Amino acid sequence: MNSPLVFKEYIWLVNTIYQAKKISLREISNKWKETEMGGGLPLSRSTFNRHKIAIEEIFGLYIECDLEDKFKYYIGNAHVLQEDTIQNWMLSTLTVNNTISENLSSLRDRIILEAIPSEGDNLCKVIGCIKNDYKINIEYQKYSTSEPKNYLIEPYCIKLFRRRWYLLGKKSGTNEFRTLSFDRMIKIEITKDKFRMDKSFNAEQYYKDCFGIVSGDGTEVQTVKLRAFGTERLSMRDLPIHFSQKEIFTSDEYSDFEFTLRPTLDFSGYIVSRSSLVKVLEPQWLSNKIRKMHEDAIRLYQD
Repeated sequence: MNSPLVFKEYIWLVNTIYQAKKISLREISNKWKETEMGGGLPLSRSTFNRHKIAIEEIFGLYIECDLEDKFKYYIGNAHVLQEDTIQNWMLSTLTVNNTISENLSSLRDRIILEAIPSEGDNLCKVIGCIKNDYKINIEYQKYSTSEPKNYLIEPYCIKLFRRRWYLLGKKSGTNEFRTLSFDRMIKIEITKDKFRMDKSFNAEQYYKDCFGIVSGDGTEVQTVKLRAFGTERLSMRDLPIHFSQKEIFTSDEYSDFEFTLRPTLDFSGYIVSRSSLVKVLEPQWLSNKIRKMHEDAIRLYQD
């Protein structure tokens, strides 16, 4: 069983190697001695090797050794720490948790966090079913309906988007995918029936062209161009809204960005939320749609 203290050591080791790009064991050991965990003692090779194996098993991160560069260590698949991957999310979350826990007693009133529903048992149940290929019977209540409905689902993956957890799965016996929000699940029943997952399915590829969680509404992948004004263009540079984002023009007043994605309802909602800071340049149908959404909002204030 890995204790919280050992997890802290794993995270420190990954961050140290990742930030250095390449680093020798001696350099790692010297940095280790300066930490509270090291207590002035060097990091032994046996401990390093144990941590290296555990990091691969838990995080899926490979610590490699370059024999031709003075036996320096590096993260072999460092690209996953620069993308929207589970490894990146886990490492970032645990790093922040460790930093906060170390300073909680003195800064508890000066750190304000945004709550993300944990979904408790339901999330654990679904993850177990995904792992073991069990079908799930879900009693589900949409916002738009007055009565709950039952779905027999073959769970494929889960996704976190805008502080909400979602389950993507196939409606049993069909090729129809369903996206269900965990907070609208009234009851989950794990069945004894197993299903055979489509081996060609890749969760990352499935959502590659999506802005959020909307995928199967028939919207085609297309080029979208947005103009961001003022400081919004700086924000979009620092926090791209989609991996395909490219800045194609910039001036003192605005920047134009290009995307290749499905401009679904959740994408339109995001654009509207940016108010006068973002304008749709292309395609024209999306520009017209956003304009109508703004006009509908204005009418709410005219009474």
